[in-house]
Amino acid sequence: MESNIQPMNGTIPAVKHKSVKIRKSKNDRIFEAISYTIVALIALFCLIPFIVMLAGSFSSEESVLKEGYWFWPRSFSLQAYDFIFRYPADVLNAFKISLSVTVIGTALSLFISTMAAYVLYRKEVKYRNGLAFFLYFTTLFNGGLAPYYLWVCNNLHLKNTYLVLVLVPMFNVMYVLIMRSFISGSIPEPLVESARIDGAGDFRIFFQMILPLSKPALASIGLFTALAYWNDWWTAMMFTDKTQLVSLQYLLYKMLSSINLSSTFAQHVTDNSPKETFKLALTVITTVPIAIVFPFVQKYFVKGVTIGAVKG
Repeated sequence: MESNIQPMNGTIPAVKHKSVKIRKSKNDRIFEAISYTIVALIALFCLIPFIVMLAGSFSSEESVLKEGYWFWPRSFSLQAYDFIFRYPADVLNAFKISLSVTVIGTALSLFISTMAAYVLYRKEVKYRNGLAFFLYFTTLFNGGLAPYYLWVCNNLHLKNTYLVLVLVPMFNVMYVLIMRSFISGSIPEPLVESARIDGAGDFRIFFQMILPLSKPALASIGLFTALAYWNDWWTAMMFTDKTQLVSLQYLLYKMLSSINLSSTFAQHVTDNSPKETFKLALTVITTVPIAIVFPFVQKYFVKGVTIGAVKG
């Protein structure tokens, strides 16, 4: 006789299902073993240069010049990092500038690129094909460096301002076209039309439908955009003269130039100054922040980089 007594709290007890284990054949196990071995070897080959770089940055200059690079420091030394952080206030200020510019610039770039892609996606926009061609045309031809410099400095008056570090690298036409392809292929048009019939405006559709459904593309493009901002030293070199606006990459670039050319910081360079280990430590400092961010967007990265690969 079955019992009809329900729990006091009104909830239905969960039913535990036994997982069915599929027995793998011998060929399947061999194939998995070979696949895992190949992937592990490829990952190891990709990781070895980073291990050598990290070990070399903690080695002394003399040991690197005499014995070369190895998987662990032959003679442990913090000489390269001491040289980089010789003026901690300058390095800290440059790090703040690079970090804030990367965060703000990436957010603005994603927002504006997605809005532009959404406009080009809407079929009722009369000149959307012409606008798309105009944007794509700028990737093939440009006016040159001199007109661009004069336009930014004399017309926009952005020289020696914080905004120039954010606005100059912000817009990438290829990302706009990629976002448009993603929206066209992943977001059904009837879904947008049904929202409009229900009374939703363009901004509400964009913020509550387009942005949430575009997370894979936003994560992938955001990673590339953040990487471009973080590694950007050219903008600071071209459009800033103030030490307060020097980015970390430009500061390290000047340090590296002072070692190689003995020009800008020649008075601080001695015969014992690190050269090879300084380059390795510089690479470690500029690589670690991106390596920390990557795992958080990795789950969206694979789906995002295949945008447009399959048309369905």
